[in-house]
Amino acid sequence: MIYLTVQEAARFPGCEQLDTTKAFIEQCANANLLNFVYSNIRYPQEAINNNVEGTVVVRFVVEPDSTISSPEVMRDIGDGCGPEVIRVVNLINEVGAKWKPGINEGKAVRSYFTLPIKFKLEELPPYSMVGTDTVYTRFDTPLDYEGGLDQLNIYLAERLEYPPSGNDSCSIGNIQVQVLIQPNGDVRILDVTDFNDLGFDFWYESIDAATSTLGKWKPAVFEGRNVPAAFDITMNFAPEDAACKMIVDQYKEATDKVNEGAKLYNDGKKEEGIALMSEAIELFPEDANFLLARGQAYLDMSSFDEACSDISTARRIALIRWYDNVLNLICNRSAISTGEETGN
Repeated sequence: MIYLTVQEAARFPGCEQLDTTKAFIEQCANANLLNFVYSNIRYPQEAINNNVEGTVVVRFVVEPDSTISSPEVMRDIGDGCGPEVIRVVNLINEVGAKWKPGINEGKAVRSYFTLPIKFKLEELPPYSMVGTDTVYTRFDTPLDYEGGLDQLNIYLAERLEYPPSGNDSCSIGNIQVQVLIQPNGDVRILDVTDFNDLGFDFWYESIDAATSTLGKWKPAVFEGRNVPAAFDITMNFAPEDAACKMIVDQYKEATDKVNEGAKLYNDGKKEEGIALMSEAIELFPEDANFLLARGQAYLDMSSFDEACSDISTARRIALIRWYDNVLNLICNRSAISTGEETGN
């Protein structure tokens, strides 16, 4: 039996320890639930393209064991909004949130919970803030290097120097430098990501090469005026010392394996693709780019334990912050899965 009404309604967790009235605890629980939903909801691109707005109503069952089941859309507005709400509702169980079940005659019972979710399009500004810097993300004419990307690559290949300090260890890999090109053509450094932990000498060469592009850019244009815009420049480092030739050949082989593995994965041959990526990582276990490629594949397969390990290791090596908002969720889901498998 599933109760439509109960003497004490089911509640989202997080407020049960408050020393206050049941009405306030219920208000707190509803606020936590909505915060969880709206923090995880993704406005479907099709709905954005078609300017779809409105309220989706979803109903699900809160079980006596504090989980939820049987989510169903009672009212949909179309263009993927209903399925997106179902995805987020299912995520509640995946992260291990334990509801307080509905109570009838002093016992926990199965009860329905109805939740309205509002989709409202907001006009986003054409820029974002990176620290104190304004960085435009929407343009009439995008940022471009004079002569195009091919000329940028040619210039960097001629300008970038391999630090002599790297020859002893045959250091190899790449560094990504994010530059901010100002309306007057000035170049500023926003971020440096060292995917192979190459070290300071390589950072210096990368920053020096990036800033030397001063005056060689065509600034981005928005609404008829030049605006600041960001660009990611990848600096590739390979030692030229003859003693390092084997390492250089192995790195090229590993890079080819990762690229081919990603292609196989995208073509539906997932196990074969991950196997090739793993061969590359065996050769270079401290390459954050390789780890991120495999970690994203594992995440796509809902293999949370493996995804947590790869992405966490990549973050340690390269100090990347791209996954910080979701990494705890991925690793918590990994812990929950492990607990389920061991019966804990």
